[in-house]
Amino acid sequence: MPMQTSVFSDLVNSAFDLAAEQASAEEPHRIEVTLEGRRVQIRTPYPSPEDWRDQVIYFLMVDRFNNPSGPPHHQPFDGEHDAFQGGSLEGVREQLGYIKALGAGAIWLTPVLKNIPYEESVYHGYGIQDFLRIDPRFASDPAAARADPELAEKELRGLVDEAHARGLYVILDVVLNHAGNVFGYDLGPGRNNEAMADFREQGYQIRWHDERGGAGLADIAQAPENLSGDAAIWPRELQSNDFFRRQGKGGEGGGDFNTLKEFVTGGARVREILIRAYQYAIAKFDVDGFRIDTLKYVERDFARTFGNAMREYALSIGKRNFFTFGEVFDNEEKIAQFIGRDVGAVEEPIGVDAALDFPLFFELPKVLKASEPPSKIVAMFQHRKNVQRSLLSSHGEASSYFVTFLDNHDMHARFYFSDPGEPDRFDDQLTMAIACLYCLTGIPCLYYGTEQGLHGLGGIDLAVREALWGKAENPFDREHPFYKTIAQIAKVRSKQPALRYGRQFFRPLSGDQVHFEISRLRGGILAFSRILDNQEVLVVANTNTTQSFAGEVVIDMALHADNDKIERLFSNQAAPQDPSRVLTKAAGTVEIHAPNGTITNGPVRVVALSLKPMEVQILRKAR
Repeated sequence: MPMQTSVFSDLVNSAFDLAAEQASAEEPHRIEVTLEGRRVQIRTPYPSPEDWRDQVIYFLMVDRFNNPSGPPHHQPFDGEHDAFQGGSLEGVREQLGYIKALGAGAIWLTPVLKNIPYEESVYHGYGIQDFLRIDPRFASDPAAARADPELAEKELRGLVDEAHARGLYVILDVVLNHAGNVFGYDLGPGRNNEAMADFREQGYQIRWHDERGGAGLADIAQAPENLSGDAAIWPRELQSNDFFRRQGKGGEGGGDFNTLKEFVTGGARVREILIRAYQYAIAKFDVDGFRIDTLKYVERDFARTFGNAMREYALSIGKRNFFTFGEVFDNEEKIAQFIGRDVGAVEEPIGVDAALDFPLFFELPKVLKASEPPSKIVAMFQHRKNVQRSLLSSHGEASSYFVTFLDNHDMHARFYFSDPGEPDRFDDQLTMAIACLYCLTGIPCLYYGTEQGLHGLGGIDLAVREALWGKAENPFDREHPFYKTIAQIAKVRSKQPALRYGRQFFRPLSGDQVHFEISRLRGGILAFSRILDNQEVLVVANTNTTQSFAGEVVIDMALHADNDKIERLFSNQAAPQDPSRVLTKAAGTVEIHAPNGTITNGPVRVVALSLKPMEVQILRKAR
């Protein structure tokens, strides 16, 4: 393995210089990409999207998505395998057309930087050993890429360039909180290379790992000049005991994630090195955004400094809307500490742009699976409004840019459940859920394999990390019913600006045509509108798995007239029932309980409709 270079070496500076030169040229710099036999020119650095809400994100694990060169290393493909399956960057590139046709506008890749080379359990990418190199195991020829690191770099850049040529943006998963298992704990005789230790305030003696994972380097303060690139940590500037907590396993208060060793991110030097390394990734690979892993475990001021540094560097090379969103696996109050800036705190930099929408995730799947009432969703959004009342993000209203999801690689079960006795019983539940996800405020994110019916379920996250390309039947089947329906929903979203930018209102409904309120029963009706200017799009979902619904839903009084025709843009049912024309309910004939607690008696305009179990309809006034 070639010896690594310094973070402030020519390796980094040359990438910065090239990106700056291309950005400052009088004419936009262009490169050519070959797509299915035709040559396409794209700008580089590639411009950011005007608004990230126009995108649907497709999230995939590089090791578990595709490898055109061979089957997964371990069988069955959907088993709980804590080792590399062989997915590659080239495998992702090969399926970019498939992802684009699904309706996605961006792909989010799990970390691709070089992980600990002597461990198979870092297939996920979060155990980084070198913050400047791409992991050779994700290359088409891992052995060749180990000898020549530029091979993996070229494949990543080729993937990004082709994604851009297809109109897809690329988001990299990045890690600030920790590195991989780069040293062992010295716990006494015979235990001088323990990967994990119990948390201890005063810290431990450590022994840095050599290129085989052994405790071959007792003190790295004076690293030998010929240190292997597979030993310790890189870039060289990170090779200091003082840059790691060395306190064993911990949680939010500090400490390792099992074998993943935590940085002292309160230190100015560690921050500088990590910021520089990730700016290099922008310059070198022309990526469009970062998802920041375990953001809640770094200091609030560092999260803000990092987000601002990525935004400003991207701006300097012409990427005017570089997107950062963090993983803050917590409540609204905790998330608000990391995103944007309180309008009264004028001295603080604006933090990361957005967050993964965990508060919505904590409620939405349960509501859609009929184990909680729709009123839970309404209450969640009302609480968010209160928490974010004085919060300003780089995009405006922060929650409009939260990345929403139904499941991901950290869960123990996918949203879709396939009953062994009746495999298709809950198919409509999945398509109903996707429609709601794509229509609610935020930037929707689809977890890979959902469109092919993957339904992992178990007691560990490995259960939902299937090697998709190992699926016996066509793993990238564009005729799969889920794939076709999801593409249809994405198309509706792309054609209705209100579903991307509109204000969101939850709608009272009635089964008796008199008493209207938000559904407070499990298996109830989730109804909401998105309004943009003079256009209202209404989304109504029957979460009940066995019972139909027939009733009326409130719509905007000012935007509709009595007897207006309502058209259906989408239903997940083969033979849906058409909605009624707009009806006006006279004052005094109804009792309407609004989400804010007020009660009125009309007049009000409504639309009557019927929904089968697990049916969703997307509606708007006919043009």
